[in-house]
Amino acid sequence: MDLASLQVFQAVVRERSFSRAAEKLFRTQPAVSISIRKLEEWVGQPLFVRGSGAPTLTDAGLLLVEYADRMLNLREEIGKGMKELRGLERGQVSLGVNESSIHALLPALARYRQIHSGIHVKVHRVFSRDVPREVMNHHLDIGVISYLPEERDLETVECYRDSLVLVVWPGHRLAKRREVDISDLKQETFVAHIVESPYRQRVVQMFARHRVPLRMDVELPTIESIKLFVEMKQGVAIVPRMCVEREVAAGDLRELRIGQMRVTRKLYLVYRRDRPLSAAAKEMLEVIRQRPARAPRRQRNPRNS
Repeated sequence: MDLASLQVFQAVVRERSFSRAAEKLFRTQPAVSISIRKLEEWVGQPLFVRGSGAPTLTDAGLLLVEYADRMLNLREEIGKGMKELRGLERGQVSLGVNESSIHALLPALARYRQIHSGIHVKVHRVFSRDVPREVMNHHLDIGVISYLPEERDLETVECYRDSLVLVVWPGHRLAKRREVDISDLKQETFVAHIVESPYRQRVVQMFARHRVPLRMDVELPTIESIKLFVEMKQGVAIVPRMCVEREVAAGDLRELRIGQMRVTRKLYLVYRRDRPLSAAAKEMLEVIRQRPARAPRRQRNPRNS
């Protein structure tokens, strides 16, 4: 049985005539009769009562009408769904990012949702070192990492540039400065991210190179907890600038440059070269690349006014 035979059957039932069904389908009457006969052979029972003038359905024919309608309607739904996928009216896209990188993507994700509200966006939190593997294993459409991957089957596109900055609470002894020397930090307690990264190693090496003690007495699991701990006057921190833009704008934290630290942090979009991106994922790639992302501002806290 095929859908074409069901369509012929449906036309005969609707027109109550083999000849009129043939005219509607632009086929000959013998061709219609052959399609119905093959369908009856597949069903194993007659579908019409022969010799009764206008085609009259048997019990088997009445049952098949219900299923034929469902299957042909489903075919229409499939065609409509595929058209909607191409037109970005529906579908889904999955991204993998680490905890800090999501700050750079939020403005682009908001813009994407404004343009394509029918697309389901799934952002998975993944350790940066695991993102390439998850993309290669088809678990993610697009990954975001801060280093160039070793996997040659991954396409890599730079999408964002950021820097590392020192943040302190507003009443800190260094808060009124714009830049400090690394030697000014030898007595400070640093609140560090517990997850190892190439940028953390670069900071550790920088302090060692200048023979300045780096006291990382507190290590926390998230950037958000680090920011809050600094606001609580429990230490200072070196973090990606994009992660503290709102707090700096609101006056909850002060951003300072370290004279000896010139670390540019790049973010890359990665995806498989051997697998075409879906329409939704391809559009996501373009939206992220269109303009530099910036974190949304929040209103200034009255207590700091």
